[in-house]
Amino acid sequence: MNAPDGFLLPDAQNSVDVRELSIDRVGIKGIRYPIEIAGSDGKRQPTVAEFDMYVALPKHLKGTHMSRFIEVLEALDEPISLWSLRRLHGQMLHRLGADAGYIEMRFTYFVRKKAPVSGAISWLDYEVSYCNEVTEPAHQTTQARIVVPITSLCPCSKVISNYGAHNQRSHVTITLELVEPVDILRFIRLVEDEASCEIYGLLKRPDEKYVTERAYDNPKFAEDLVRDVAMRIEVDSHVKSFVVEVENFESIHNHSAYARINSKKGSDFAVLGSGG
Repeated sequence: MNAPDGFLLPDAQNSVDVRELSIDRVGIKGIRYPIEIAGSDGKRQPTVAEFDMYVALPKHLKGTHMSRFIEVLEALDEPISLWSLRRLHGQMLHRLGADAGYIEMRFTYFVRKKAPVSGAISWLDYEVSYCNEVTEPAHQTTQARIVVPITSLCPCSKVISNYGAHNQRSHVTITLELVEPVDILRFIRLVEDEASCEIYGLLKRPDEKYVTERAYDNPKFAEDLVRDVAMRIEVDSHVKSFVVEVENFESIHNHSAYARINSKKGSDFAVLGSGG
């Protein structure tokens, strides 16, 4: 029912809460919105992102204003990069009157790839997420998470077999805490360069021959992949800390092989792995 003219509707969210318990995160989760991603070539790539948007709620307030999160998205007027996400975060905090908050967006990022022999061009999709967190006005953390599909070939299988070797599709997931703007395509290429072979959307027969032989000539365990990728990221000045995860979806087992490195820059790598 609409309020009569001149009558102000009560705002329950702004009422006082007597329980005196602050809330770390409150907001909206899993809202899908059409956006544009800022590409490395200056072009905009349209996609659909799923957002989680939260703010911290002081102990004296009963609730937050959920509609204002949507208003922040509706006011978005630029393609999103990691650093423009920081601006969006600042707008969210200002609109909600909060000092701390968290925003994450997950989306599919497409790259045009050329097949290695035929040159056939096709799209390949990558799952990407950007997140930004402010825990206090002076402390802000910006992260990118990228899932890169690749091919891995088992060195053990190659050594012990009279011919052939088993391979599998693998996911290399990198989570990067960044200190300045960076092109995510650069990190996609970094991971693909360390794979037994990279993956393509479209392959002709000469291309299939190439990728089969390329993987055979470049066998890697999950442990090899995770170390090789981590060593490349370790020397990148844009990255403050990182996590590298490798999951091989085994072709001869009903389970995956997995390895992970969690590193603060300059510290020793801690590697967990299981071959394959």
